[in-house]
Amino acid sequence: MPKKVDHHERRTLIADALMRVAARQGLEAVSLRHVATEAGVSSGMVQHYFRTKDEMMAFAMAVVRERNQARVTEAIAQLGEEPPPRLLLRTMFVTILPLTEESRADGRVALAFLAYTAVRPEAATGLRADTRELTGFVASLLPGPRRQERAAGLLALMEGLGVYLLGGHYPAEEALAALDAQLDVLFAETGAADAG
Repeated sequence: MPKKVDHHERRTLIADALMRVAARQGLEAVSLRHVATEAGVSSGMVQHYFRTKDEMMAFAMAVVRERNQARVTEAIAQLGEEPPPRLLLRTMFVTILPLTEESRADGRVALAFLAYTAVRPEAATGLRADTRELTGFVASLLPGPRRQERAAGLLALMEGLGVYLLGGHYPAEEALAALDAQLDVLFAETGAADAG
């Protein structure tokens, strides 16, 4: 009886190899051949699962998103039932920021993917949808007016802090202090406005 092949597992193996290559050498080093070598499989197998580099990149980014979502879900679950919105947002952002070895590796891939899509907008379709969804979720937790714009600003801060952390510009304590300061502004200002 032929062995049953788990196609998702194979694709994930290839995506993990792509992420290791990208994290070590940058996206310019990512090719079907390099990824196949890193995964310990043939180039033909990589081409069987991914016809193009864009397909391979999009799948790798989906894996990063799934990992981030799993980490965030676990961290938020530890907060208990109905955590305060500020705490929920802080927990989510701290979990996503590249503060651990695992999240740094994923962060390097995400940053490389963003740069890749800057010159290939068609490759960013899924990412744009995710960004809209995340902005809407963050906006739903913010008090006061202009929630959508404030959520976009908060996400831009998080992305910028992530880039600075990956580049070694800020230590973790400074990045977290900047995040806390912005959350304080968002929640204190609107709290004062709502109370008045």
